[in-house]
Amino acid sequence: MTTTHDVHSPSFMTGDEFHIPTFRLLQQDGTLFEGAEAPELDEEKALKIYRAMLVTRVLDERMMAAQRQGRLSFYMQCTGEEAAVIGATAALDDADMIMAQYREQGALVYRGFSYDEFMNQLFGNELDYGKGRQMPIHYGSRKLHYMTISSPLATQIPQATGYAYGQKLAGEGHCTITFFGEGAASEGDFHAALNMASVHKVPVIFFCRNNGYAISTPASEQFAADGIAPRAFGYRMHVIRVDGNDVLAVYRATQEARKLAVEMNQPVLIEAMTYRLAAHSSSDDPSGYRSRKEEEAWREKDPILRMQRWLIERGWWSEEEEKELQDSLRREVLETMKRAEKRPPPPLESLVTDVYADVTPALQRQLDALKTHIRKHPDAYPKGARSLDPDVKAAAGEYKAGDEQGGA
Repeated sequence: MTTTHDVHSPSFMTGDEFHIPTFRLLQQDGTLFEGAEAPELDEEKALKIYRAMLVTRVLDERMMAAQRQGRLSFYMQCTGEEAAVIGATAALDDADMIMAQYREQGALVYRGFSYDEFMNQLFGNELDYGKGRQMPIHYGSRKLHYMTISSPLATQIPQATGYAYGQKLAGEGHCTITFFGEGAASEGDFHAALNMASVHKVPVIFFCRNNGYAISTPASEQFAADGIAPRAFGYRMHVIRVDGNDVLAVYRATQEARKLAVEMNQPVLIEAMTYRLAAHSSSDDPSGYRSRKEEEAWREKDPILRMQRWLIERGWWSEEEEKELQDSLRREVLETMKRAEKRPPPPLESLVTDVYADVTPALQRQLDALKTHIRKHPDAYPKGARSLDPDVKAAAGEYKAGDEQGGA
């Protein structure tokens, strides 16, 4: 159904008629803008949000260093986007579902995912919930209502719409939030998801982290329109644009979006304007497509520094507490990483389980052949050899986690 009125000469529109403002509360010096009101946020919750931001930053720094040392195969950082991810998560109910893209580890930190749980996944050891089947940073947690990450871009967006439809039918007052970058919004899945959500009126929040780049492609080369927010008009959907480095604004915007989703079954699109301070991933070199000057300008807008100043201004934090917490977090990350490195991999048998109720004869033959091959070449597969025969000594040159490597 459309709503329109008649005209009697050609009249075209480009969308320039619409202007979407950016919602901001907190200035970079830690004070509120004139006329702005901070959301209701007590000291305990404010410090929980800030601690999660710091934990995420320290985790990312240490694990990227570990990747550079060859201890990890791959890593992706949230650096510069902590306020967007954690501010939004803090505004949700802990039972709301999160469907992330791959840069939202801060949401897990806020909900209580431990360093051990992070490390077990990153190293794919025997305690990894995914049994070593996923590449690093593909976290998931059923208990924390965080859907496991999948590599294909944007697949989580229509899945979020479908899951939210189920939440609507259940009627228990929960919603789903799905995070994605502005690059993923160019996928067809984005449009299908928004259309379905709007037509069926489901409690879902589409949270776009517009960090300026789809890997190396700047936003100016991705779309001609004014960002992602205007696309909501095509689906008659509520939309808000927010300063993604302003944790208070993100928190408040997501609070209001959740009310629309849960109380009125209205989907909402949030576009958080932020910047990816780190490389796209450990495989990327951003110096090839952006300048140091640009990066430094955004470092001045660091979301962690902005919230830290606000906390200090309120008397809830101090520079002494900052140093003490950062030092303790770095120690804890290194200690946890060393433990995770030393844990053995999942048993080889797990390669063929969890698909069929019983392992098929064909899979069993393949597994037996693999075991024979590993036993024949234990020096080439030291971890696999130990998994099969703990008493077998692999080649003398076998790598031992933590040996001859400095701290990350």
